[in-house]
Amino acid sequence: MQTLSVSKLTSKGQATIPGRVRQKLGLKSGDSVAFKLKHGQIFLQKARPVDRVFASAVEETLKDEWHSEHDERAYADL
Repeated sequence: MQTLSVSKLTSKGQATIPGRVRQKLGLKSGDSVAFKLKHGQIFLQKARPVDRVFASAVEETLKDEWHSEHDERAYADL
């Protein structure tokens, strides 16, 4: 049986992960989550150490991609 959980986005693009999803994934405060895109669907999972290592490795290369005042103004409502 599939269960649907819904959450609203804030003006900053943030959403609360519903309690039953957090429980199922074993998520607690301070944990990291990973989003994976596959065949047009997004999957959420508890981030593994390798996910955090990868994110840290590419962070510097993306630093200037989306961190200007212009970007902040343009995407403030997302």
